[in-house]
This record gives sequence, C-alpha cells and structure tokens, in this order.
Amino acid sequence: MALHLVQLTNGVQRRVARVDGDGLMCLSNVSSVYDLARDCVRVRQSLAACAEALDVDATLRYEPIYSGQSEWRLLPPVDVPGNPSRCIVSGTGLTHLGSAASRQAMHAMQAEAMTDSMRMFQWGLLEGNPGKGKVGVAPEWFYKGTGTMVRAHLQPLDVPFYAEDGGEEAEVAGIYFIDNEGMPQRLGFTAGNEFSDHVFEKKNYLNLAGSKLRSCSLGPELVVTDDFARVPGRVSIEREGKELWSAAIETGEEAMCHSLQNLEHHHFKFENHRIPGDLHVHFLGAAALSFSNNVSLVEGDWMQVAFEGFGRPLRNPLRVATPQCDRLITVHSLA
Repeated sequence: MALHLVQLTNGVQRRVARVDGDGLMCLSNVSSVYDLARDCVRVRQSLAACAEALDVDATLRYEPIYSGQSEWRLLPPVDVPGNPSRCIVSGTGLTHLGSAASRQAMHAMQAEAMTDSMRMFQWGLLEGNPGKGKVGVAPEWFYKGTGTMVRAHLQPLDVPFYAEDGGEEAEVAGIYFIDNEGMPQRLGFTAGNEFSDHVFEKKNYLNLAGSKLRSCSLGPELVVTDDFARVPGRVSIEREGKELWSAAIETGEEAMCHSLQNLEHHHFKFENHRIPGDLHVHFLGAAALSFSNNVSLVEGDWMQVAFEGFGRPLRNPLRVATPQCDRLITVHSLA
C-alpha cells in the first residue's frame, strides 16, 4: 500500500504525518514535506523510506481535523514554507480521452469546422504516447501561478472581482522537487481542483491563459507512489447540502492520450523549470467539467474531488468577491 502524507498546523507549529486509517502519525524532526524531500535527495533515499524511518512522536485523530472540528487544520500536502514563490504551479490540457468532448462543447462552432482544441487533441492521440525513451508531440501547457495561489482542503476557492466565472476541474497533480543537479524528482501525486474561469475562456480560446490565473486546491493527501496507470474517481457539486451535479471520472495513463513520460518531458525540457530547490505542481488534465453540462456555480457551492487510492476527498467552497467594475489597478512610475 502506498504511503500517504499530510501537512497540518495548529497555528503555532507545523507537522508532517503519515495517514494510518483515522490516525495521523506525526513524524519527528520534520515540519514540511519539502524539507523531507530535500533530506531524501541528500542521503539518496526514497521519500517513502525516509518517512518510514522517522519516529512517530504524536498521534492525532484524522476525522475532526478533516471535518474542520479541531484546533489543527490541514495544509496543502506540499508547499515551500516561507517562500511560496519557489512553488511553480502549471498544468496541461486535452490529455484525457474525455477532455476533447468537453472542450469542443465549450467552443462549439459550425458542424463542418474543427476547433484548434480538437486538432491538438488529435495530435495527442497520434503522437502523445511514443513509447519509452522517445519524445512525443507537445501537449497544451499553461501557467497557473505560484504557491501563493494554492489552497488546502476546506479553504475557499475565490472568484475574484474581475472574473466572469469560477468552475471546478477535478485532476490529479504530479509533485516534483528539483535537486541540486537540476534533475526533477517526482514525490508522488495528489488530488487537485485546478479551478478556472470557463466563461472567460469560452468567449475565445485565446483567453485560456488568463482563465487559468486563479486559485486552486490540493490534497488533502500526498500519495507517494509511481503508479499512475488507472485512477477512477468522482467529482461533484453540492448546493445547500444537496448534490447538484456529479460525474464519474477516470485519470491515469490508461485514460489519457499522452503518457506521463511525455507530459513530464515537455514540462521539464525548459531550463527555467529545472532550477535547484524549486517545487513544481503540475496538473495532468481533467476528463469532465460541470460547466460543460451547463452548471454555473454560485456563492457557497461546495466542490468535491475524490480519486480511488488517494485518500479522503478534497472539498472546497466557492467564494465570490463583490464586483468592482470601476476598480482600476494603477501602476505608479518610479522613472
């Protein structure tokens, strides 16, 4: 069984813990997964081996923390404490066999016209899985932000004043640490809600880049594993305590037109993505969106992302900022 890690805080101290049923086994002498990963690289051991070798100096009940009924609260499963700008958040789209249908529906044109999104998806079908040791076609890629935009389980995902919408994107994210030689080291995977502005994107697919510059959420657990073959899951929206929409989803390489190797190559081929000490969160694509089923989220809706083998579901409420149409962000000159 894969090792599951969480990060948590009570406002005074941070802890890293192994998940063991309803118990969180707090590891001694480590306060972040980032520091643990750095130590693992230094001693040339796996993350699982390093975590298993640490003593457990406290045990906490998981359920009250998970449900928000404790002085302890869950943090994102990975971060760079004190320096969130060293966590780069990005993603790739049109990677799943169901993703093109969602995107095509969003950008529907005349029946005889193929969208650029569908063309890119077909390239992935043809050349996204070239075989071990070979480079395939580049996938769609986008920048999302830094660690300042990452939220934990139960924290709100925000629709800012300038946004036109906010909608869930249930995905798995790969987590990577760049070692001193500039080599990416994969720590594992975590559930994520990539959360985007689909109304803004639908106006023109060239708005994709701007639509992604929103908060996102991860967790609650980091799954320390290399297994990414088949990951079934479910995404749902709740409104006033009742399920409004849900869909069965599936990720993993068996459900994708791009191999993980190909996605990782095309992200880390860039030298500025291999800066020693950086942490990377890379979303691997979504298979279904509530927006594609004409669902518009409102203040107070809850988004839930659950994947088999990834531990407890990730839950976040939607928070909508007050519109400020006349607010102008002014640049001050230092010239």
